[in-house]
Amino acid sequence: MCLFRYEDDPEPEERVPAGLLYVPVRPGRGAEAVIRLFRTPLGARTAVGFTRSDLLAATLGEGQGYIRLSESVLRELCAPLGADLLTVDPTLSAPAPAQGAAGTAAAAAAPLRAGRLPAQAA
Repeated sequence: MCLFRYEDDPEPEERVPAGLLYVPVRPGRGAEAVIRLFRTPLGARTAVGFTRSDLLAATLGEGQGYIRLSESVLRELCAPLGADLLTVDPTLSAPAPAQGAAGTAAAAAAPLRAGRLPAQAA
């Protein structure tokens, strides 16, 4: 632990704002869009934001719709839905595990797929 504290050093618990994010959306009823929520590898709901549109396209595909939101607005919108976490710029994930012993072996043999997030929750 450092004995000296500098004014520009953030506290570990302090959230550093990410600025405007590209937030993936899906079509809703009519013309509105709905924020897509995802799950972490441990199953917790999380909102996802990207710092650049090309990162969003590389991860979720070219046709993925998005809106621009600040970090604070995204957190406020998703907190009532049970998504208290915010994941910024996710890049790599594995497919969901298959059920049963045969499925587990096949899932272990399958390579990791870049550009896929774990099972999404609507």
